This record gives sequence, structure tokens and C-alpha cells, in this order.
Amino acid sequence: MADREDEVLLTRLEGGVLTLTLNRPHRRNALDLALWDALREQLVRARDDAEVRAVVVTGAGGAFCAGADLSAPREGHPLERMRGVNEIAMLLHELPKPSVARVDGVAVGAGWNLALGCDLVVATPSARFSQIFAKRGLSLDFGGSWLLPRLVGMQQAKRLALLAEMIDAEEAHRLGLVTWVVAPEELDTFVDDLGARLASMAPVAVAQSKALLHENADRPLREALASEARAQSVNFATADAPEAFAAFSEKREATFTGQWAVR
Repeated sequence: MADREDEVLLTRLEGGVLTLTLNRPHRRNALDLALWDALREQLVRARDDAEVRAVVVTGAGGAFCAGADLSAPREGHPLERMRGVNEIAMLLHELPKPSVARVDGVAVGAGWNLALGCDLVVATPSARFSQIFAKRGLSLDFGGSWLLPRLVGMQQAKRLALLAEMIDAEEAHRLGLVTWVVAPEELDTFVDDLGARLASMAPVAVAQSKALLHENADRPLREALASEARAQSVNFATADAPEAFAAFSEKREATFTGQWAVR
């Protein structure tokens, strides 16, 4: 659906792909209270709406997100405000649908961690990234202290956090913080195709694979194998596994619905 230009978060649901566009270009899409609230609302929608099969997060006006808007009025105790921020980070992390960050321009602070919280990151060569917190007298938030060591290792995580350097898309790609670097003129086509591919996958199986990767990263192999067995049993209780087998035999593309085969 189309939204008015004065809305801080634009939404579009098309072909099972929910696109969320941070829409404060005059502030390089910095997150104020209204945008945080809108993001929370739409992540809940994405979680609960069966029509949503994949999520794309991007920014308007040539920037992804400049982090939290420090110029915006702040009310209440900082810990209380951070509980709200943390809730949104968990919604993104636990989202049972695949998510893609489409990054052009700057992604700094919580804005970069918003991108890193997505499952895949597509950036243009002009994208720039920084864990800017230390230069603002702040420490990492929006999951940065958890995400960075897992993605790049402790030493590089410390470098990015303590020096708050700005790095370009190529270095971010080399470090494993960007999945693809795509030319600006190809970005929309690339992300649209990626979203369509993700949306076409078996939704229950995709949700379980994503959860397994998150949960098993720090588990012993025996526990990981046990959780994989439980997840696979769930997959066989859906209509998607039989559909995939039939499609393979009939040499056609499978159509996945996520419906349960048992009642």
C-alpha cells in the first residue's frame, strides 16, 4: 500500500515482500520516537501477517539511516527508552521471515546495526558504515555488541567499536558485513529479484532454518543435531515438503504455501 510522503515509515506489500522505507530524508533517516514506534508496529505486522513472506528495509533520499536522532526530544529514564529500542532489535532478530537491508548512503550507529540485524545486506559502492557511538560519547546499542563479534571476530569488532571509523562498502563486504555490493543502477532490480526469491521459498522451512542458525551458533554439535531433527519433523507436517518432492518428480517449480498437512 502507498503512504503519504509525510509519514516517517513508508510501507509497501507486493508479491509477499513487505518493503519498509525509513522516510526522514532531511535527517538522513535518523530514528526519532515516531520512527522507532512505526518500525516496531511494522515488524509485529511482518511477524504475524501470513501474507508477508520477506521484508526489505531501506531508506529514502540517498541514505539508509544515520542512527538515533540525538536532536529529538527525549522523555523518561534512559533505561526505559532503551527497553523499547531493545524490543525492536529482538523483533527483527526473531522475525520468522527473511529480511534484507537495502543500503545506499550512510548507515551509522543504530542504523548500521539495523542493517546488520537483517539476514542479508545489499549495498551500493557509495554506502558508508560506522559504529559511530564512541564519537558521540556512547556505547554500542541495538545489538551491536552481540552482532559484531559473531560477524567479524572480537579483534575487528573492537576496532570498529573503539575507533568508530567510517568504512566503505568494499571493506564492509570484505569483513563479511555486507552480502553483496551492487551498482546503483542495478540495486532496485537486484533487491526486487532477491525479495521475490525469498518470498517464494517454503515459509515454515525458512523460518526454522533461520532460527536454527541463530540458536545453534553457540551450542554443542549434539544439541544442534537434536534441534535440527525436531525442526525437520515439523517440515514433514506441512504441505510444502510433499509439494517439493512432487515438483521435483514432475520437473516443475514448487509452489509453497506454509500450510499444515496434518489436522
